[in-house]
Amino acid sequence: MKMEVQHKFESYPEQIKPLLVNLRQLILDIASQHHLGEVEETLKWGEPSYAVKNGSPIRIDWKPKYPELYFIFFNCNTKLVDTFRELYPNVIQYQGNRAIVLNVNFPLPTKVIEHCITLSLQYKSIKHLPLLGA
Repeated sequence: MKMEVQHKFESYPEQIKPLLVNLRQLILDIASQHHLGEVEETLKWGEPSYAVKNGSPIRIDWKPKYPELYFIFFNCNTKLVDTFRELYPNVIQYQGNRAIVLNVNFPLPTKVIEHCITLSLQYKSIKHLPLLGA
């Protein structure tokens, strides 16, 4: 983990840090399981960002303004969040066409989040498919 990313994770409140570390690990595991190549981990707009060569970048973060929520951000110029909303209308919450909103007080819907992350990391190869091939 790059030093600036590590510092960002260290800056999160103690109850939030494990939630974001878990999302980070899901992203890295999915990229490895699907042989998507090296994951570039950086800070974009002050948020941990993850990208692979043929995917769309994913950012994760928590904001003090919304202490009960944490977020997975996607490129708003893609059809990712619109597709997630179509596939999972009542399972997760969304923020416009850019984010999945998660609540610290509820368990992570792991299988759904794994699927969304997988679609994002494969986006350039599946963007032409209806519902991204889901």
